[in-house]
Amino acid sequence: MNKKAWIVSLLFCLTLIAAPAVYAQGGVKAGPDPSTLRDPELEKDSLHNLEVARNYFKLKKAYVAALARLEEIIAGNPNFSRIEEVYLMAGQSSLWLAAGKGKQKSDQYYTMEGGVKHTLTAEQLKDLGRQYLSKLVNDYPTSPFSKEAEEELKAVGGPLPKTTNP
Repeated sequence: MNKKAWIVSLLFCLTLIAAPAVYAQGGVKAGPDPSTLRDPELEKDSLHNLEVARNYFKLKKAYVAALARLEEIIAGNPNFSRIEEVYLMAGQSSLWLAAGKGKQKSDQYYTMEGGVKHTLTAEQLKDLGRQYLSKLVNDYPTSPFSKEAEEELKAVGGPLPKTTNP
């Protein structure tokens, strides 16, 4: 009988020791946040587009070409790991095109609506730039690019108010 009591007390002690470890692992209710899941191929493609856009933006001052690449990233991969830099460059490209800076003319930038080309006016380009920079400032306030975006926004009336999606 003494041997049985010893075995039961040993099992009881082992259960007490193991219980916290099992409990600590039981708190997971869902997988990772879907906004942080990234497709490696899409990420690679977006990174390539960003590098090309940087080249157009910084070296060639071709803001129309840079904006086209950046908008492709925004439309195709909104969860891109470097989306903050994309918003900054897209905003700056739009504002600088509106101001007549760079080697490309602002009338080279157009949008397609219903199969019809629409060239944007300088005011529309300025609004577009303000939208991109406001998105950066409002959605990524701790981003290293936010301060630069805020500086750009001062010249166009500051950031737009943050909108909430229903």
